[in-house]
Amino acid sequence: MVQSTRQIVLAARPEGMAKDSDFRLVEATIPAPNEGEVLIRVIWLSVDPYMRGRISDLASYAEPIPIGGVIVGDTVGEVMESRDPSSKAGDIVESYLGWQSHGVAKARALRKLDPRQAPVSTALGVLGMPGLTAYHGLIEVGRPRPGETVFVSGAAGAVGSAVGQIARIAGCRAVGSAGGPAKARHLTADLGFDAAFDYRAETDLRAALARTCPDGIDVYFDNVGGPITDAVLHHINLRARVVICGQIAGYNQRGKEMGPRNLWQLIVKRARIEGMLVSDFADKGEAARGYLTQWLHDGRLKYREDVVEGLENAPAAFRRLFTGENLGKQLVRVGPDPG
Repeated sequence: MVQSTRQIVLAARPEGMAKDSDFRLVEATIPAPNEGEVLIRVIWLSVDPYMRGRISDLASYAEPIPIGGVIVGDTVGEVMESRDPSSKAGDIVESYLGWQSHGVAKARALRKLDPRQAPVSTALGVLGMPGLTAYHGLIEVGRPRPGETVFVSGAAGAVGSAVGQIARIAGCRAVGSAGGPAKARHLTADLGFDAAFDYRAETDLRAALARTCPDGIDVYFDNVGGPITDAVLHHINLRARVVICGQIAGYNQRGKEMGPRNLWQLIVKRARIEGMLVSDFADKGEAARGYLTQWLHDGRLKYREDVVEGLENAPAAFRRLFTGENLGKQLVRVGPDPG
């Protein structure tokens, strides 16, 4: 039986972009599982933008990770030993073990996965937190109506790519922005967005929005913040809904940025702006996952995974979220699939 685990812990609070020296790879003893607990071998690790807030010491919706603490994160793994009748060795489960190769978790906190339903890695992407965030953020907060225009910033990421496709399923026109021509092409050619543009290539974001959203924007799903959001607010329609899901443009900033500076547009258009956390919709999660699974099987919902090999490379995978190198859901393969 495995008695130790490899972990990546927080070594220092990052200033700006997180560096390798802000993390440390250590080995730790695994405690034996108690009654109601299981020992899990991690196969897949999710890295997500929200983790940047957890490794800072700023007040937020969750406590910061202490120095020396294991970096948080959603995982998919194999149960190695169980001391709970609801789980058995060999089960594939989703848990919140974070950046480590093995760990002990409460059995009641696990979600058992069926590899026959979908690749188990999708539990961390299109059928997991990102997919649920996209669904609840758009459907419950954005409330799109057929024929409306939905604009998504950061549209090539795990959340944004699902938002645009769900908008299409809801009968809306889906438009997105992404960093780089390959990502913009991916949105229209592979995912079915009606239009997209590479924000890095645009010298005038308002002109790009006027070109791709000629009838204005009814729902804005914001993953980015910053200049793209400033520009979008000039193009929203009467009674528009703005969903604030992420502000990745500012996560690595030093100091405070002024803005947004044009909230008066919300008065002119009588628009609504609302932030969201997927945890607020936990009671509706399984119903939403059912829709996502059906759309995946129908071919109406597609996904892309960007895989980095090895737990030791998790910090590098994390940085890819902020440099724009990743396409789709960023994952780290920590261990092999069950033999």
